[in-house]
Amino acid sequence: MIRIFIVLFFALTVLFVFASPKPNILLIMADDMGYSDLGCFGGEIDTPNLDALAGEGVRFTNFYSENMCWVSRASLLTGVYHRTSLKDNSLHPRCLTLPGALAANGYRTAIMGKWHLAGNYDRASEENAVFPDENGFNYFYGILGGASSFFAPIGLKRNRTPIDHEFINNPEYYFTNAIGKEALSFLKKPRDKPFFLYLPFTAAHWPLHAPSKEIKKYKGKFSAGWDELRKKRLQRMKELGVIGPSVVLSERHPKVPPWKKEENKAWQERRIEVYAAQVSIMDRVIGEVFDYLKSTGQFENTLTFFTIDNGGCHVEYNSDRKGDYLPEKTRDGRLMRPGNLSKIMPGPEITYQSYGHGWANLSNTPFRLFKQYDHEGGIHTPMIAHWPNRIKGGGSISPTLSHLVDLMPTILEATEVSTEKMTEEEHRITWDGRSILPSLLGKKQSDPSLLFFHHARGKAIRTGNWKLVFNKDQKKSAKWELYDLKKDPSELTDLADTNPKKVQELAKLWKDREKNQLSRAQSSRQLHKE
Repeated sequence: MIRIFIVLFFALTVLFVFASPKPNILLIMADDMGYSDLGCFGGEIDTPNLDALAGEGVRFTNFYSENMCWVSRASLLTGVYHRTSLKDNSLHPRCLTLPGALAANGYRTAIMGKWHLAGNYDRASEENAVFPDENGFNYFYGILGGASSFFAPIGLKRNRTPIDHEFINNPEYYFTNAIGKEALSFLKKPRDKPFFLYLPFTAAHWPLHAPSKEIKKYKGKFSAGWDELRKKRLQRMKELGVIGPSVVLSERHPKVPPWKKEENKAWQERRIEVYAAQVSIMDRVIGEVFDYLKSTGQFENTLTFFTIDNGGCHVEYNSDRKGDYLPEKTRDGRLMRPGNLSKIMPGPEITYQSYGHGWANLSNTPFRLFKQYDHEGGIHTPMIAHWPNRIKGGGSISPTLSHLVDLMPTILEATEVSTEKMTEEEHRITWDGRSILPSLLGKKQSDPSLLFFHHARGKAIRTGNWKLVFNKDQKKSAKWELYDLKKDPSELTDLADTNPKKVQELAKLWKDREKNQLSRAQSSRQLHKE
C-alpha cells in the first residue's frame, strides 16, 4: 500500500511539473537613465515598486546596454549586436525576434510605449514605416519614433490606427499613465495563453514633462547640488553592494561647474525635480501592473526583467533644435517655448527641455561620460530579474558579466521555446548573446568571451576585466584607452601607455569582431535578396 502511494505521489508530481503553465514574460525598459538613479541602486528618487522587485529578485551589477536608444532595442529584441541586427534602421529580416519566437509558440504579445525601430520612413505620411506587427507583436500602443511630448505624443497609435484624439481634448492625458492603462487593458483580456508584455517607457527621456503636483513632491530634494549628491550616492551604492567598496568617484565632467558656482540653482533644481517626477510616475505605473498580476494570481509565474537602454543623457536642448517629435503648438494653441532656457522652468507642456551634463553626471555615478559614449557612463546599466516561481531567496546580487543580447536567449530557455526550426529554415543570423538563466537561479556562471560595442561617439571591447575603449570626440588626439575594470571600474587610470601589448591584442580582437559583424550582416542581406 505504501509503495503504491509513493508511486502515485511521484507520478502526480511529474504530471504537475510537466503540466505547469509556461511563464508569462514582462520586459520593462526605461529610457535614458543612469546606473544609480533607482533607489535600489543608490539614488534619491522614490521607486518603491522597482525597489521591492529588486528585494525579491536579483540585481545584476555587471550588466551592459548599447549607448543609444534604438540600437539597444535592436539588441534586446534579437539577441544580436546592432551592427548585425539592423537594416535601414529597422530589425534585419534575417533576425529572429523575441516576440516572433514567442508568438509562434502560443504567446500573446504586446508592446506599449516606444518602438523606435520603424526604419527609414516618411515622418509626415509614415509611408514605408515598419510597425511592431511585422516583428511578432500582436498589439501595439505607442509611438513609432524615439521621443515625443508626454502630454501630446505626436503620431500616437493603437496598432496602426492614429489616435491623437485621445490626448487632444484630454487635459489629464500623460503618456506614461496611458502606457500603464493600455497594459492593464491587454492583461485583462482572456487569459487562455501566456503573455509577453514589453513596456519600453519614454520616461525619463527628454522633454522634461510632468504634472505640477508630481514635481512638487521633489521640491528641495536635490538642493545640495550634484557634487554633494554624487558623494552620497556612491556611499549608498557601497552600502547596498551594487558597487565595490573601493570604488572611487570619477571627476565632475569639465562642462559642469562646481555646484557652489552654479548661477541658476533654482532652474537647475527644477530640471532634476521634473526628471525625478517622470521616474516616480513610471515606477507607480509599473506597480499598478504588478498589483493586477498579483490580484489575478499571475505574478508568481511571471518572469520580469527591468533595465535601461543606455546611461543618462547629457545633451543640452537648444532653442533652435527642430524635429518631428516637437509640436509647434500646445493642445490649447500656444506656441511652444523649446530649449534649455534658464528663465523658463521646465515641466509644463509648453516647454521642451533636458536635464543636461550636471544631472546626467549624477545619474551615472560613479562612472564617466554619458549616453552616446562607450565609457561606463554610457553603457553600464542596472538590470533586475524577478520570478517568484523559480528565483528563491530574493534580494541577491549577481556580478555575472552580461548584456542586452543575453535576454532573448534567457527568456527562450526559461519558456522552453525551441528555435531550431525557425533558425535553420530561414537562414537566421545567429545570436551573439547567451542564456544567463543559471545566474538568475543563483548558479555560478562563467563570463562570456567578450562584449563588443561600436556606435555613435564610442567603440569598445571588454574581455574579462580588461576594457579597451575609444572616444571619437577627441578626433585627432583620439586613441584607444585601456582599463582594468576590476581595479578601476570608474575608468580613471588609462593603462594604454604602460601595457601596449594588451592594447594591440584587444584592438585586433575588436577589429576582427567588427569585420565579423559586418560580414554576417552583408551575407544575410544577400540571402534575403535571393
